[in-house]
Order: sequence, then C-alpha cells, then structure tokens
Amino acid sequence: MPLWLWAVDLVLAAIALTVVLLAVLVLRRRYLARTLGAFDLSINKRDGASAQGWTLGLAVYRGSTLEWYRTFSLRLRPAYRFSRDAMAVDGRRDPVGGEVHAVHDGHVVVTTRNPTPVQQLALTPAALTGLLAWLEASPPGQRVSTVL
Repeated sequence: MPLWLWAVDLVLAAIALTVVLLAVLVLRRRYLARTLGAFDLSINKRDGASAQGWTLGLAVYRGSTLEWYRTFSLRLRPAYRFSRDAMAVDGRRDPVGGEVHAVHDGHVVVTTRNPTPVQQLALTPAALTGLLAWLEASPPGQRVSTVL
C-alpha cells in the first residue's frame, strides 16, 4: 500500500476519534444538565478580580454536598465536592474587567470559604438564591454556615 494511503487513513482515524470525543463530551454534559438541581457554575482558585483562573463547569446538589464538574472533561466524577456544613459565602459582586469575558454572561461572583482551594464562584442570581437557601437549610443538629 502506498505511503499516501497510510497518511489518509491516519488523518481519517484522527478525525473520527475527534468526532467521537466531542460526542462523548456533549452526551456527558447533557446527562449532567438533566440531573435535578444542576446549574452552570464557574470556579476560581484565585482571590481578587482577575480574568485568570476561571474554569467553566456545572454543579449538582446531592444531599448535603454540592458536586462540581468541569465542562470540558470526560471524567464522570466531580472535580470538587463542597460540603454544606463546611462552606460559607462571604460576599457577592458583579464581574469586573476581564472577568466579564471569563465567566458566563449575567453571572455574579461570590467569594467563599471552604476546605477546597476554590476561592470564588460565578453563577446566575437565581442559582445564587438557590445556593444560599441550600446553605441555610441544613438539617437540625448541624452547624449553619455563614451566609451573606
């Protein structure tokens, strides 16, 4: 078989693999988005107003934990788990400077304290209301986290 046919086969195989990976990413995202209590949530491990460090993702409420999944990942397990009794919200603000382009349109930035390296969250005002209600609705006997 001529060398150019091998090259064509390799290019076609690479294209097919890319299409399959994109399809898996789309199916994973749709599966997670259809889960009850799922919403768009971007995270930042850095403190302060900067466009650097923001990672797009999707969060899902699971009992007393909030699970966060990266948007562009094939992993089925959450990248971070935020425990309700160990999370506190310190404040909120609108995105400024380069952050406007780093997070989804219409999202607000929330500063948090929790055991993970995540310092800030970006979510819609409606999702923030849900997050604050979830934090305040801890079962009897558990420590209630500080909320705004």
